[in-house]
Amino acid sequence: MAARTAETGHPVGTGRDAGPAAAAAAVRYRFGTGTLLVLLLAGLVGSIGAAVTVGPADISVSTVWAVVADRLGIVDADVPLLREHIVWRLRLPRVLGAAAVGAGLAAAGAVMQTVTRNPLADPYLLGVSSGASLGAVAVLVVGLGGGVAALTGGAFAGALAAFAVVVAVSGRRAALAPTRVVLAGVAVAQLCAAATSFVVTWVADPHATQSLTFWLSGSLARVDWTAVAWAVPVLAVVLVLLAAHARALNAFAFGEDAAATLGVAVTRVRWLLLVATALLTAALVAVSGAVGFVGLILPHAVRFLTGADHRRLLPAVVLAGAIFLVWVDTAARTLFEPRELPVGVLTALLGVPAFVVLLRGREVRG
Repeated sequence: MAARTAETGHPVGTGRDAGPAAAAAAVRYRFGTGTLLVLLLAGLVGSIGAAVTVGPADISVSTVWAVVADRLGIVDADVPLLREHIVWRLRLPRVLGAAAVGAGLAAAGAVMQTVTRNPLADPYLLGVSSGASLGAVAVLVVGLGGGVAALTGGAFAGALAAFAVVVAVSGRRAALAPTRVVLAGVAVAQLCAAATSFVVTWVADPHATQSLTFWLSGSLARVDWTAVAWAVPVLAVVLVLLAAHARALNAFAFGEDAAATLGVAVTRVRWLLLVATALLTAALVAVSGAVGFVGLILPHAVRFLTGADHRRLLPAVVLAGAIFLVWVDTAARTLFEPRELPVGVLTALLGVPAFVVLLRGREVRG
């Protein structure tokens, strides 16, 4: 008897499920998730090493590893001071920051799509990005400085404040119903965006406005080791939390009633996952600004290869998101040297066509 797909019951390779879906199923069957994760991990390590070598200064992979080994005290490498500065102070923290932001946004997007049961959800659905933007603007206007620490702190505080307003508007009695959360997030995001535009237009000085506009478009140009030390611990803690709730996320995919029947404390777990996702997104946006489409498109692309089981999806989407943003940011800083594009511009250029394909795919299946 012919094998049939889980979604439609049509025989694999026939009818509407032929083509890409059948190819993805064949990839999963032949290679397995473990092999895919190993390949993604190897790809991430290789991408980090290779991306650090890309730029105006000629830096070899061996030089990169020599600098890292020397800084970690593994070996005593003799590397010219200028090359060491380029690798350790400029490129490596930026590449690691891109990996952390890409990994976190992709994971947050996957969780948001499941918890809200909205395939078009992304990490910014809770108004966190707009709140972070308003917080960063407030820091510059108040005169606390435009350094990484001040800007990051202000953006993080603004993001948390926006999420708190979303929770308050959603209402505790409604148990954070997905529809109310989405509507509250949209309203708060619009309010913060309007306030940000007003402040940038009428209050901020021209120099600060230029710097801030670049950051608001999504940029990793300001990332240093302080920013990495800020983002990575938050990312690690939240990823462990999400992995521990992978089975609950699988249950959420079937709806609240089914999740409750399977023993999931729906209200408590939804609160926990939304708060964790908001904290992670706030920490990442505070570092990079609003980098769009990573949390929207990557989860769907990875689901295509791993299936919907979050025990496989989450580690794969984390690695894929990291690889994706490492190379997009590398392109953003090198394509038009000596000028640099905001990384959010490139993710939008890549994400919009993918978004259209996603919508058309849903229309065909519908």
